[in-house]
Amino acid sequence: MTIAFVFPGQGAQTIGMGKALAEAYPAAKAIFDEVDSALGESLSQLIWEGDIETLTLTQNAQPALMATSMAAMRALEAEGVSIGNASFVAGHSLGEYSALAAAGAISVADTARLLRTRGLAMQSAVPVGEGAMAAILGLDLDAVRAVAEEAAQGEVCQAANDNDPTQVVVSGAKAAVERAAEIAKEKGAKRAVMLPVSAPFHCALMQPAADAMAEALGGVDIQSPAVPLIANVRADAVTSPDEIRQLLVEQVTGSVRWRESVQAMAAKGVTEFWEIGAGKALSGMIRKIDRSLTCRQVGTPEDAAAAAGA
Repeated sequence: MTIAFVFPGQGAQTIGMGKALAEAYPAAKAIFDEVDSALGESLSQLIWEGDIETLTLTQNAQPALMATSMAAMRALEAEGVSIGNASFVAGHSLGEYSALAAAGAISVADTARLLRTRGLAMQSAVPVGEGAMAAILGLDLDAVRAVAEEAAQGEVCQAANDNDPTQVVVSGAKAAVERAAEIAKEKGAKRAVMLPVSAPFHCALMQPAADAMAEALGGVDIQSPAVPLIANVRADAVTSPDEIRQLLVEQVTGSVRWRESVQAMAAKGVTEFWEIGAGKALSGMIRKIDRSLTCRQVGTPEDAAAAAGA
């Protein structure tokens, strides 16, 4: 059995996530304390007792999901499972930062501050209402790329997330994405769903955010991860700190190649994927990518204990 640890992205957030971990494991509680200290505010109070609208704000959701994933990692470690039990780490969009923190490449405090900066920069890159994203269901990547190209009409419209064989997300100018949704349905898509997001992530409109992240990452110490990272924009293994820094910048405007990333890990012998943190969206995608792969969620104390006993 060869295992990969994978880390969720935005959309997995829920009020109360990670609270049971913090109550059961002092090391998990210490993660939330460290993130609160790094940000100079009680993000943990928002996560556990706040309202979902405020938690879902990009600048809050990103560090909150990372904190929950790292709390789950500390729970696993308390149960005797370490990063060394995984052959690879990977994360979906912001989850890539969680993966790097879990693999010891970036400190938890630095990761929290980077994600706060990333969230604010992504939110401010495009005025609210000018960008959009849509999930195209039932067309493959090449078909969606053709749809996006046809829909662009001089505006930005790109395939942003290649999630699984049944779902590709497009991102860009609102009117262009709306056109893409209609064209996709004409081309045989089962559905085209406008997503409730506050900005058009992973497209060229995010260039101001990429510039902000280049500056922020330039001031952060990055170490070689304890196990290789399968990077979103490359869908292949990377261990060089300089490469990681560059790929994190490219990721802001580049596509999340999740389907290819999972296939790459499977080709390298991975048979089991542990989704570390909130939700189970990645497990659903992985099963659609390759039904032979096994998935396990690690988001509660019970999950951590069960994983350790597996």
